[in-house]
Amino acid sequence: MGILEKISEIEREIARTQKNKATEYHLGLLKAKLARYRSQLLEGPKSSSAKGEGFDVMKSGDARVALIGFPSVGKSTLLSTLTSTTSECASYEFTTLTCIPGVIQHNGANIQLLDLPGIIEGAAAGKGRGRQVIAVGRTADIVVMMLDAIKGDVQKELLTKELEAVGIRLNKSKPRIYFKQKKGGGISFNATCTLTKINEKMVQLILHEYKIFNADVVFRGDYTTDEFIDVVVGNRKYMPCLYVYNKIDQISIEEVDRIARQPHCVVISCNMLLNLDYLKDMVWNYLNLITVYTKKPGQKPDFDDGLILRSNCTVEHACHSIHRTLVENFKYAQLWGKSAKYNGQHVGLSHKLCHEDVVLIAKK
Repeated sequence: MGILEKISEIEREIARTQKNKATEYHLGLLKAKLARYRSQLLEGPKSSSAKGEGFDVMKSGDARVALIGFPSVGKSTLLSTLTSTTSECASYEFTTLTCIPGVIQHNGANIQLLDLPGIIEGAAAGKGRGRQVIAVGRTADIVVMMLDAIKGDVQKELLTKELEAVGIRLNKSKPRIYFKQKKGGGISFNATCTLTKINEKMVQLILHEYKIFNADVVFRGDYTTDEFIDVVVGNRKYMPCLYVYNKIDQISIEEVDRIARQPHCVVISCNMLLNLDYLKDMVWNYLNLITVYTKKPGQKPDFDDGLILRSNCTVEHACHSIHRTLVENFKYAQLWGKSAKYNGQHVGLSHKLCHEDVVLIAKK
């Protein structure tokens, strides 16, 4: 029996098993087996067969955004509208057959946007080059999930399920569970709060399924069996995701209002160019980027060419962005902007910067 058949069999057993106190340990073991088989499926065969044509593209710009969605939802149209890259658009499905990169210029930043081929149900199992598409998605900073507003929330649920199957967790934070294997001493279990979704016996059963008999486990929150399995597997990717509903010009205003009020959702129309500026602002916010401007002594700040940095960055990060040797010769920095207590404040390397701060760096 192949891995795909084993996965299907476990999924069917989970679906037909009633969820209650008597079956919770059995379900926990099934979920652990399912996660193990899916990891093996992602690793692929270990034989050194001839490699096919490369699918990923070189990373460039200040950040990378992956455009994922079903066929014919408007991904290529959005890429052609927001960037100077032309991606082939047509009324039939699977127009895009490979990864097409484009660059969005916003707030002085160059954001790489990847138009990926449409994925279908079963993509996690390799259907329609789905695993290649999702693998490229894992390299991005955020995922923009393109959806058809006419079809409601069906596509969102299906795509989320496919991404979950390959270890991508959307808009979720990493569980605060300490897990470390050791050479002996058995399994040490502890929790800093009351656990209602898992217990020590379940933790031991899951670890034994992975042939782990010596480990330290500390729960710093009330987490589920699935979240603990994610920590044990260790190859999960936690990514912010923006759900973009296209074709809002073809649905009622009440439906547009309902979708727009959902968390992490943006409504647009590529054909009528509706709400695209707001989409770019939301992408900027989800990437957690800030712009910091530099200034030379006795001159005005350079507002044409700012430094693109991550939020919560410090003066040291700004120095590294300008030149790698600047930190060694750093004397002090002068600051103007939101993070300064007063204009021209002298700060050190550890001072945190805010969006649109102006910094002057003095050398020894």
